Amino acid sequence: MKNTRILLAEDDSNLGNLLKNYLTVKNYETELFVNGIEALKAFMKEHYDIFILDIMMPEMDGLTLAREIRKTRPEAPIIFLTAKSQKEDIIEGFKTGADDYITKPFSMEELLYRIQAILKRTASLSNSRKQESYNIGKYSFDTVKQLLVFEDEVINLTTKESELLELLCRYGKDILERNFALRSIWIDDNYFNARSMDVYITRLRKYLKKDPEVRILNVHGKGYKLIC
Repeated sequence: MKNTRILLAEDDSNLGNLLKNYLTVKNYETELFVNGIEALKAFMKEHYDIFILDIMMPEMDGLTLAREIRKTRPEAPIIFLTAKSQKEDIIEGFKTGADDYITKPFSMEELLYRIQAILKRTASLSNSRKQESYNIGKYSFDTVKQLLVFEDEVINLTTKESELLELLCRYGKDILERNFALRSIWIDDNYFNARSMDVYITRLRKYLKKDPEVRILNVHGKGYKLIC
């Protein structure tokens, strides 16, 4: 079985090599880059299954690197490493489409758990898909290619955008419970993940606003309902 390939971007070479060696022992094929530019060059040449990016890096920071990755791989799983604990920085990371974040200092076991959880979630949701496409009012939604199409406009969705919209479509006229969506997509229904989901709901509403018949309603105390 082919090993999972990890692109690790961390400007602290001591921490970076420690992480690389640990993940290699755990059978993850890991390549380390000490700045965003070198990591981006590697991304353009090679395929990686998951990306672990330090936010504060020279030449190109992790947020900018994530945006560049998303341009061609909107579905790519991304974990941010950050020394900052401010809520605004974490939310900004989620806005780029990140799947998770971990604040320094952290244990190797915690990082490993987060990697495994993201890969398990991605595989589980992929295998459990019941439909490859949905019609949402005047939009068409391709769950496999993660595309939302309105007339001749095509929107490339990130993995989390696609997963959240797919859950809304699956539930149809029923309410998608907030905590269920958090546990299904973010694994944990903590405060930061809840804030992240709010960001994604806002983005989906923006994508769908061209058809006035399509709405994502807040159901107070319960969750969301897709109307179309």
